[in-house]
Amino acid sequence: MYKHSVSILGTGFIGLCSAACFADKGIKVLASTHNLKKAKMINDGKAPFYEADLQEMMDNIKATKPELLECLLDPVKAVLETDISMITQGTPMREDKSINLGYIESTAREIGEALKQKDKYHLVVVRSTVVPGTSRNLVGKIITEVSGKIPGKDFGLCMQPEFLAEGRSIEDTLKPDRIVIGK
Repeated sequence: MYKHSVSILGTGFIGLCSAACFADKGIKVLASTHNLKKAKMINDGKAPFYEADLQEMMDNIKATKPELLECLLDPVKAVLETDISMITQGTPMREDKSINLGYIESTAREIGEALKQKDKYHLVVVRSTVVPGTSRNLVGKIITEVSGKIPGKDFGLCMQPEFLAEGRSIEDTLKPDRIVIGK
C-alpha cells in the first residue's frame, strides 16, 4: 500500500523524532512501545516529552496525514507490517559504567519472533548507542537464533550511528552534519 514502511522500536527522543521525520516525508511509520500511556499520547498526536520542533511536526502530521504515524503496543506486529525496522532503544549505564544492552536484546528477540513468521526480506537497522560489533555479535545472533533466518540472505542488518543532540534531534535528523559509511 505504501512505497516505504518502517517500524521504530523504541519511542524515546531518537525513536520518536525519527518516526516523526519519516512520517513528515511521506513514509508509513509504525512506532512501538510497551508503555500504554505513551502510545496513546503519540496516537493522539501529542509528544510525550519536549524536543524542539517535535510537537509542531506531530501537529502537522496529525492534521494532514495521520495515517502515516501510528504507535502500537505490539512490536512483532509492527515488524510484520513493515519493510524496515529501526532499533532505537535506550542503553542505560550500569553502576560499573558498562552499558546495559537488555532493551536491545529483548527488541532483537521480538524482531526474531516476527521474522520467524515472515517470508519477505526485512532490513534491521541498529540506531541505538552501542559499541562496535553489537549489531553483528548480539543483535544479528539473537535474531538468527530466534527466527532461524540468515543475515545477508533472509534479513539485512546494519548500523546507523546516532549523532543526535537532545534539543536538536529533529534538525539533526533532517540535516545531519556527517554521514558514516563502512563495512
